[in-house]
Amino acid sequence: MKLKYLSLLVAAFAATTVVAEEEKKTWEANAELGAIITSGNTETTTFKGALTVKHNLEKWNNEYKLSGLYKEDEVEQDDGTKITERTNEKYFGSAQGNYKLNEKNAHLFIYGSYLSDYFGAYREELVVSGGYGLRLIDDETMVLNAEVGPGYKYFRYPDDSTEVDGNGQSLADEWEGEVIALAKADFSWQISEGAKFTQLLAMEYGDTNTKTRSESALLTKINGSLQMKVGFNVVHNSDVADDKDNTDTETALTLVYNF
Repeated sequence: MKLKYLSLLVAAFAATTVVAEEEKKTWEANAELGAIITSGNTETTTFKGALTVKHNLEKWNNEYKLSGLYKEDEVEQDDGTKITERTNEKYFGSAQGNYKLNEKNAHLFIYGSYLSDYFGAYREELVVSGGYGLRLIDDETMVLNAEVGPGYKYFRYPDDSTEVDGNGQSLADEWEGEVIALAKADFSWQISEGAKFTQLLAMEYGDTNTKTRSESALLTKINGSLQMKVGFNVVHNSDVADDKDNTDTETALTLVYNF
């Protein structure tokens, strides 16, 4: 009788393990979190978080992303007093579905994203697009994917924007839309068992503005599920208001948990 119960227990454990492995292959997720808080002569507070979920099916590979950044700095006023002000705040969300084609490593994609940026060149941005993607490099340590396609971008100017339209009317807090062309290259290099480098280059080309984005990251493994990430992001807009910079950069040190 004991042997029978033991056999049932082993069988149940094996079945659970198989299901867990299948779920692990079907679903992949990682959460990223970083915080910097200083006090004394200079007071700053920075929080950065992100969540990426991948869903791998027989004909579809889907990816969902959420991220946010919040920063406060101590600022000295003209009279010498110091106050704490919000100096950066933005939130981003996207979803992409890749339909696998019969051709090896090729897919059709549909993509949608939303960006809320309180201090960026544009206050809000909505993008929808579709197109064709192909894996150009696929070996044991390196992977390179490329995508290209048309899309549509709908964006809102900041409420303090100095931009004007063709008739000289202010575009502050106004929405505009345009057809755009998108191109993206996504590179991954497994340097060693415990170190990985990733590089993303993306461009949204339109008549009003061309937005170029670069995301570089080095990840080092701390244990089986936890990694440390050093990231450097650059966003360049070709056409912005006179009081805005064309290029924004961000350097971050975060922890990444894979589950």
